[in-house]
Amino acid sequence: MATDLVIRFPRFLRAMSAALKVLHSYKVYRPDVDGGIPFAMATLSRPSPAGTQNEILVARLLGMAREFELDGVPVRAVASLGNLFSTPIAPGYPFTLMDRVKSNDILVHHAPFPIVDVTVPYLPREKPLIVFWHADIVGRALLKKLLSPSIVRTLARADKIVVADQSTIDGSPFLPAFADKCAIVPYGIDIDYWATCTAEEQAEAERLQHKHPRMIIATGRLVSYKGFDVLLEALRHIDGHVVFIGEGPLRENLQKVANETGIAERVTFAGRVSAGQIKAYLHAAKVFAFPSVTRAEAFGIVQLEAMAAGLPIVNTSLTTAVPHIARHNQEALTVKPQDSRGLAEAISRILDDAALAQRLSEAGKARARSEYSQEKYVSRMEEVYEDVLRRKPRNSMQDKTGCP
Repeated sequence: MATDLVIRFPRFLRAMSAALKVLHSYKVYRPDVDGGIPFAMATLSRPSPAGTQNEILVARLLGMAREFELDGVPVRAVASLGNLFSTPIAPGYPFTLMDRVKSNDILVHHAPFPIVDVTVPYLPREKPLIVFWHADIVGRALLKKLLSPSIVRTLARADKIVVADQSTIDGSPFLPAFADKCAIVPYGIDIDYWATCTAEEQAEAERLQHKHPRMIIATGRLVSYKGFDVLLEALRHIDGHVVFIGEGPLRENLQKVANETGIAERVTFAGRVSAGQIKAYLHAAKVFAFPSVTRAEAFGIVQLEAMAAGLPIVNTSLTTAVPHIARHNQEALTVKPQDSRGLAEAISRILDDAALAQRLSEAGKARARSEYSQEKYVSRMEEVYEDVLRRKPRNSMQDKTGCP
């Protein structure tokens, strides 16, 4: 998806006699699932001139175990019997995790994934543990209560906790108690990739723009917290065409809503498409709609892609990073969650006001390049690795004295 990174690796790590080995653990990964967390992991795991050796351990959505290489990174996907509460039923995962940790220098636990939390007490104490806290478990109050003790143990054991935005700490029931070991590392993307089109992509963008001159793009899994049902309701009051890019369990229901409300001819469900095709849509569209309705939308990497492509954004005032990335009346127009009328008015303003659209577009491109490049993202994470490895001898001494 992106060009190779040129990484300035910290002198501390360059001086090490052997390449640093980092194991990234999470519940699912590409090609089974795309999305924000797999994308964030992929960016951190890309091969670099520094020679860091990354490995990814996940579970299948459903099916037998697989071992393969993706973008030059080894991926182990353990067998899964399916999903329960959005978590793979993968009984072999803890044993594989305990085995793979032995061969790596650092474990990066991409949370939430409860199987890792219940396995952490059995991992070697001398191995540094970084928790990359992407989001809290949203809803499922009983499940959260049952898992709380193991989550707290994991956070207490962690050498460092990484979050993408201060709002993640502020809105979490767990993180404020561990704020002193939290580091903020915003996600980043390949700005140049999303800002420019190949000749083929440009031709496709022009074709799409001719077909739908007032196109509104919404990308992401078709799940409830994305608020795509709110966008369909808003479309009844918008002169435009919405394209949904992505797959998910609500596809049939959303199509039914479009049919019943008489707007089906102004809605396209494009499904899962290539990165190049997404880019063509972004460069063809007039507005990027991001109508998420709950804290499950913790950041919104897709906003960065839209900003890099120069696309004005309409987002929602969630108590997460979402409205901090594309800010109201600077890079975006921000409305209340679940407010279909407000969403319709904001989208229509951008569609009808070329000067406003241009101002939001230019500001978005500038902010994406200055704050959210993948080079900055990787560099900040390297600093976390360096800090953890510097501190670990002291942590090892604490382990021997029985201190947490």
